[in-house]
Amino acid sequence: MAVFAEEVKLAGFTTLRLGGPARRFVEATTEAELVTEIRKADERGEPVLVLGGGSNLVVSDDGFPGTVVHVGTRGTERVASSGGTVHVRVQAGEDWDPFVARCVAEGLAGVECLSGIPGRVGATPIQNVGAYGQDVSETIVEVRAYDRHARTVVTLDRDACRFTYRHSVFKGDDRYVVLDVTYALHEAEESQPVAYAELANKLGVHPGDRVTLKEARDAVLELRRGKGMVLDAADPDTRSAGSFFTNPVLEPGQLTELERRVADRLGPDAAFPRYPEIGDRVKTSAAWLIDRAGFTKGHTVGPVRISTKHTLALTNPGGASTADLLALAREVRGGVRDAFGVELVNEPVLVGVTL
Repeated sequence: MAVFAEEVKLAGFTTLRLGGPARRFVEATTEAELVTEIRKADERGEPVLVLGGGSNLVVSDDGFPGTVVHVGTRGTERVASSGGTVHVRVQAGEDWDPFVARCVAEGLAGVECLSGIPGRVGATPIQNVGAYGQDVSETIVEVRAYDRHARTVVTLDRDACRFTYRHSVFKGDDRYVVLDVTYALHEAEESQPVAYAELANKLGVHPGDRVTLKEARDAVLELRRGKGMVLDAADPDTRSAGSFFTNPVLEPGQLTELERRVADRLGPDAAFPRYPEIGDRVKTSAAWLIDRAGFTKGHTVGPVRISTKHTLALTNPGGASTADLLALAREVRGGVRDAFGVELVNEPVLVGVTL
């Protein structure tokens, strides 16, 4: 039976260690409990917040005025295998990085470059979690979810998930509650081709080469630790929501404007990162823009700061409020807009607050 309490401080359930109390807090450890608690809250007309690992969440200092359902479902199983491809179904409440570690240990390739990412499995399809050249959309076969509109459990295949860069049908809409995710992984001793230049350089290989799964995981973890992106209680830089802003994807007109502004600000020979996207769009680096707009690592405003290791992470070293964090985020966003004409978009989900 699901366990519930009242006025539970949500700061203890987010990696930022920020957030006020939930009026009602429920711990659901089975799929039946998860569905039942959400359905009951909907029937009462209450706001509902589905909470996983809290690694991509910014919660208001005022807390949440409804029911918070904490997803604690567990279980991983191989459900199909053919021609070296293995389908693995994982419950939404499983912690993500231990799942990746298990895949590497069992010789299953496809998620090794997503090592060290905090949070739970249920969150991975929501924003199409990705890092170092891999996105979960490359391996997700289907997502089972509770449809709050139809009040039934549904299965969405990869196409129905409508994955794009850090986005999916689940993001920005509370209709679906992820119950489990099925991934198609490959039996292999070596990784998928290394697609990210920084990772290839770390490994001493060329982009497109393969390395052992363990080598890929170890290198990714080392890179992430160097940026404060692996949770560590002894490192205040890891008290963050990871990358606070997504990398901007620019239309041709926006790209031309950025080229002009970069030349005006940094000189005619200045170059900025650019990565081709679908069509004639180009993705650039939010971290580069933030740094060149004058917000360097360690930039501090009151009790919050930009990470001393990575300009994309906004951190709470201790004693901060959500209002403090958002003030820093607005300062950074405004500075980049003024310098380069690019509007940064937050990556974490904002609960009870706006940027």
